[in-house]
Amino acid sequence: MASRSIFVGGTSSHAGKSWMCTAICAWLKRNGVRVAPFKAQNMSNNSFPCLNGGEIGRAQVAQAYACGLEPETDMNPILLKPTSPTGSQVVVNGKVWKTLPARAYYEHFDQLLRVVLDAYERLSRRFDFIVIEGAGSVAELNLRQFDLVNFGLATRVGAPSLLVGDIERGGVFASILGSIALLEPSERALLRAFAVNKFRGDLQLFEEGRTILEARSGLPCLGVFPWVAERLVDDEDSLSVPPCASDPSGAAHAIVRFPRISNATDFRLIPDAAWVDRPVAHQFQVIFLPGTKNTIADLRWLKQHKLDLWLLNQAAQGTRIVGICGGYQMMGERVQDPDGVESAAQEEQGLGLLPIVTTLTREKTVRRVRGFTAEGAAVEGYEIHMGQSAATAPVPALFQLEGLGPEGSRLPGCIGTYLHGALECPEFLQTVLRIDPLPTPSREERHQKLAEWLEQYGPQFPQIFL
Repeated sequence: MASRSIFVGGTSSHAGKSWMCTAICAWLKRNGVRVAPFKAQNMSNNSFPCLNGGEIGRAQVAQAYACGLEPETDMNPILLKPTSPTGSQVVVNGKVWKTLPARAYYEHFDQLLRVVLDAYERLSRRFDFIVIEGAGSVAELNLRQFDLVNFGLATRVGAPSLLVGDIERGGVFASILGSIALLEPSERALLRAFAVNKFRGDLQLFEEGRTILEARSGLPCLGVFPWVAERLVDDEDSLSVPPCASDPSGAAHAIVRFPRISNATDFRLIPDAAWVDRPVAHQFQVIFLPGTKNTIADLRWLKQHKLDLWLLNQAAQGTRIVGICGGYQMMGERVQDPDGVESAAQEEQGLGLLPIVTTLTREKTVRRVRGFTAEGAAVEGYEIHMGQSAATAPVPALFQLEGLGPEGSRLPGCIGTYLHGALECPEFLQTVLRIDPLPTPSREERHQKLAEWLEQYGPQFPQIFL
């Protein structure tokens, strides 16, 4: 028997779809429902390896855990990882398929739609309920013929639908009512309710607004959901990366905000940190170089903004430089891309902080790992990268990985590793970097809070959708 489902769409990107889906997953799991998440197509450079091989977006990983499940590639069969303003690496069923410009991507619609429907069908045979997350806005009229992630999917599987609007950015009346007005009759027929998300202040102040929206839309409001400062769900994409600080002089740590940053979730436990995209006249204790989807392009960006000289000057004055994945590659002597894996540029000189040379390769490393530092600090992380780095001179390893051996590079003032997630290990932060991590609730506590958030502010959920 096919499973039941709910489709959660948004009036825009960053309206809170991922948060809402995770809360629904946690609530259903707590109420004894065998539930799984699904997002047909995700555009994000924040990804995570599945144990069955391949990678999916971090949002679906969080939703899988909220369902009490191990993440798998069927939960996010298409992942677009932007490499430039007009092109993306296309990951299909967890594996790199092609790197395509947007126009060429849509030429494969029929093939990709079949991938999506097959993955959905496999999940629906195993679970009682599927929580489907949309992407961007549900009313992208110019893309309707190529829609396989919003109502283009919901109408094919007959999923009752919820529309989420973001009141924080303003225009919530126009965004909710306008989105509904632009739906086709078959899409409108699936819409069961709307939700007003990210409200700051006294919720009772929006009672009149809620009444107006219900009257004009003819739909019930599931709830007016408050802004929650606590980070209970992993950020899905770079839209969630904080803006660069206008005055970072009081911060102890800095994070360089690359244009093509990946896995920004690595830094969620770093306290007192400022994001920077220009040289700053302030001496930091640690500067972090994040991952990137295009190492050479972001390395050139670094040089264009004189951040390379700034980093070298900071290092000379005692600041520790820490590079993760692409940031690690930049810290070496040079980065080579002979096959044009990420860009047309074949080589770029690195910062020279570590004695390594990186060669980008077509074969992608995607795996979870565990290991230890020389101090005995345990780490759990994951690798997602196209390149391999080789030492040009003896350099101590940062980690000893179980079943894999030495990994990363470590000098007194410089550290580099391919391990995303290492900075999310409190013991590593405390022991190696001498940083006290931000407190964070356990996964189980986060899921409980999300379920309670839905139950408190959307009490009609069972009556409307179950």
